[in-house]
Amino acid sequence: MDRIRLSGVRAYGRHGVTAEERAAAQPFDVELTIECDLTPASLDDRIADTIDYARLHERVVAIVTGPSHALLERLARAILDAVFEDACIAGAEVTVAKPGVLDGATPSVTLARPNDKRP
Repeated sequence: MDRIRLSGVRAYGRHGVTAEERAAAQPFDVELTIECDLTPASLDDRIADTIDYARLHERVVAIVTGPSHALLERLARAILDAVFEDACIAGAEVTVAKPGVLDGATPSVTLARPNDKRP
């Protein structure tokens, strides 16, 4: 299976367990790897035969800037759910990091799974 990676996505959201964490938008860094068959796109050079990573980026940013979640695990799940709206994606892995907390340490969560919605 082929992969497309979207790295270095930074968006600002209000996610966290405490009210203080959700009071002001803070940065979240997202790394996303999706698995799909890129053979058609590599042969015919058409955007219609691949994943539009600009749209994928927009989806990720919209989720991070959208409704709050207490846990990074839930935020990562929301991103995976959105990714899997595209049935051609066979699997995905997402890492969500919250820089600048824990006295400079950066906690992150990585979720990976196959697309259960594939035919």
